Amino acid sequence: MQIDILTIFPDFFAGPLSFGIIRRARETALVEISIHDLRAFTKDKHRTVDDRPFGGGEGMVLKPEPIFECLESLGGIASRDERLGVKAGDKSTKQSVILLSAQGRRLDQSLAAELAALDRIILICGRYEGIDERINEHLADREVSIGDYVLSGGELGAAVIVDTVVRLIPGAVGNQNSTRQESFTNSVSEVTREDGDAPSSTCVSGGLLDYPHYTRPADFRGMAVPEVLVNGNHDQIRSWRRKTALAKTLRNRPDLLDRVALTPEDKKLLAQIKGEH
Repeated sequence: MQIDILTIFPDFFAGPLSFGIIRRARETALVEISIHDLRAFTKDKHRTVDDRPFGGGEGMVLKPEPIFECLESLGGIASRDERLGVKAGDKSTKQSVILLSAQGRRLDQSLAAELAALDRIILICGRYEGIDERINEHLADREVSIGDYVLSGGELGAAVIVDTVVRLIPGAVGNQNSTRQESFTNSVSEVTREDGDAPSSTCVSGGLLDYPHYTRPADFRGMAVPEVLVNGNHDQIRSWRRKTALAKTLRNRPDLLDRVALTPEDKKLLAQIKGEH
């Protein structure tokens, strides 16, 4: 995969892209990440990338010229119509130009998986009070937000998207099955590998929050690991993990319960949980 990031703060990414899974994925050529300084595409001595908006208003807005010229300099970028599938009637190219925006679609695991299936993504980092709307209308084929809050700029959001997407690229994580049994992964059918094998865990999230994890020692300062996890009965472990995942989801993110297909066993466990409280 090729990832291009357009920003006025290229040095920001020195840290986020130099550690852990992203660093290893870059070193093994699973992903190539290029940072492009928008100020290099300005024409004045002050390298101006922003201006006051027409019609008045507070703050400054990123100008269109540097972003258009930077994107055009990359080469190999399909037209917006092609990326949107307007000409072909479907997705004719595996590319996306993404504008980081508080008004965009909220990033979730489903969108991350969709982006991870592409060959190239270009991330445009907004800044100041916004970005000239012509960039959204004529360059970007989608807007993405990492949450319902406002950041100073799109750089943090771009780093989050890169991390979320890169770890889903086959080979980026040592045990790829681990990415298929985490919180927000939708269902067993969606976490099955291409060779037909399901993850080896005794429970996948099924769109819920993850179940609790414990490791050695079994008794730490008088805090013992739940007995069910050390008795070797995998049916009991699976049931316990599912119940605790349901309980945590009900407590922390009850909205998720409306989005997943609950089995009759799930509903029975939920009734037990509610009865216990």
